[in-house]
Amino acid sequence: MSKAKRVGVLISGRGSNMASLIEACSSSDYPAEIAHVISNVPDAPGLEIAARKGIPATAIDHKGYASREDFEKDLDATLRDAQIDLICNAGFMRLLTEGFVEAWRDRQLNIHPSLLPAFKGLRTHERAIEAGVRLSGCTVHFVRTEMDSGPIVAQAAVPVLPEDTPDELAARVLEAEHKLYPFALKLVASGEAKVVNERVMFTSCPEVHGPYISPWIE
Repeated sequence: MSKAKRVGVLISGRGSNMASLIEACSSSDYPAEIAHVISNVPDAPGLEIAARKGIPATAIDHKGYASREDFEKDLDATLRDAQIDLICNAGFMRLLTEGFVEAWRDRQLNIHPSLLPAFKGLRTHERAIEAGVRLSGCTVHFVRTEMDSGPIVAQAAVPVLPEDTPDELAARVLEAEHKLYPFALKLVASGEAKVVNERVMFTSCPEVHGPYISPWIE
């Protein structure tokens, strides 16, 4: 097995998706390791979770910088000092500039709580219910400058029930997220999933030209 990819996780809050990635990386045959966790919110609970697991955890408060570029300069330096190969955004509530995104092009993943390209941005669950869709879910994609866009690695679908509240739907989607993100990271870290002409291709099934869709990941 090739050397595990070193992953930097960016968070802003509780870090539940980060925790699912940490758990997955604890398996000896998983092709990635969580090497550093960074939060733009100094008191984010996820920092403590990472520290308890023995993972280096750093707070870089964006409010202490005059510009996005200045903040991202220190963010980039911290990731490079940790010899990071791949970045996973996990509830990281900052839009990144084109300069940062391009510097990490095809090496940065994000998870979004909808079946992209539907319901980009915030209030995804409220909007899904208001729209009357029968299925919602989550998407792992490579990061591009435009919010919640980029080549899709994997998606998981969950039902939207007639009596659902936004919180109930959010809980169901979050359960799927915790399974999907480790699955998608494994595909990317192993080299199974690669970006070709702005679409994700899979090396073991070259006939697949679009997103890999998985309703539930076991």
